[in-house]
Amino acid sequence: MKKFLLFSFIGLLLSCSGVKKTQEALNSGNYETAINKAVMNIAENKTKKSNQQYIVLLEEGYKKNTERELQHLKFLKKDGNAANYEEIFNAYSRLKSIQERIRPLLPLQIQDEGRRAQFSFKNYDDDIIAAKSKLSEFLYNKANTLLTDANYKADFRNAYNDLNYLQEINPNYKDVISKIDEAYQKGLDYVIVDMTNNTNQIIPKRLEDELLNLNTYGLNSNWTEYHTNRIQNQVYDYQMEVSFQDINISPEQIREKQISKERQIKDGYTFVEDRNGNVVSDSLGNSIKVDKFKTIRCNFYQFTQFKSAQVTGVVNFIDLKKQQKINQYPLTSQFIFEHIYANYDGDKRALDNDLVSLLQLARVPFPSNEQMVYDAGEDLKNNLKNILNNQSFN
Repeated sequence: MKKFLLFSFIGLLLSCSGVKKTQEALNSGNYETAINKAVMNIAENKTKKSNQQYIVLLEEGYKKNTERELQHLKFLKKDGNAANYEEIFNAYSRLKSIQERIRPLLPLQIQDEGRRAQFSFKNYDDDIIAAKSKLSEFLYNKANTLLTDANYKADFRNAYNDLNYLQEINPNYKDVISKIDEAYQKGLDYVIVDMTNNTNQIIPKRLEDELLNLNTYGLNSNWTEYHTNRIQNQVYDYQMEVSFQDINISPEQIREKQISKERQIKDGYTFVEDRNGNVVSDSLGNSIKVDKFKTIRCNFYQFTQFKSAQVTGVVNFIDLKKQQKINQYPLTSQFIFEHIYANYDGDKRALDNDLVSLLQLARVPFPSNEQMVYDAGEDLKNNLKNILNNQSFN
């Protein structure tokens, strides 16, 4: 019983809090927020006593919102600005949407006043269609003008956005699909990618191919197209130059370290004797034995094969129209080859287990310089990917 009362009290508090927030939204002119909160609560149970306040608030919120929207629409139409067509279309759409959300809840009874809540509904379909028609024509003409007369890519991208919105609200309007493609092509930034090697080392061909395989970088720009091979008659806006400046490869090195180990190990046993040299026995008559130990020694020789490669470069972005460098990013990577093996002299039982495991390894061939440079390329690819994803031409 106590739990029931507690849950009932908590439910009452939550209900009061919800009503208060809905009333606050209504008082501050956030009519749609108030309507949304009221509809959500009433939809759960419209006959619930605690939801009576939501019905009253919904009735008031709907009336005030409709009056304000219609007044705003009257002003927009009187203003006569074609740029208002979108707002007119959206306003009528909002009015219809709110009606469609309230309609399934009807009838709603206000118990204290002994009446049904009043909602003055109107069919806005003709208004929406008329507004959509004017908006479609406005968007189409605006985009078409930009595609014909504009000189800046930002204008083509605006046209692209307007045309996509037009396709969304009025699919297949005139030749909008082909216009979308035209706007997209005109709005693209075309970037030619060149790679130069200013080092005295050979860049492995497969590394060049992987670095220039831009499809693997997951580029997230909708308005940039990179070409690694020039297309005839294509006008490029920017150049991306990947320039290798230096490749340092260390000599092949073998470093040696000696460790001396010794340990006492069990080496049989001896019998305990008394002063007279007689073997001592325990209470059961068994001869008493003690372990005998000896010291063993081992010299452990650890060899470390070492070779490193460092590749440094720079990525330049150049505005080809202005012939100006607009961005520069460092490009660097290092790869280290290290292999450890060992041998020993003496009794290997003196060695710790981690040292014994190294005795199973042998010397291996050093990687070639070309392989070292290629292996260093894994970091280069990650660095280049980050540069490409961060670079913006807008």
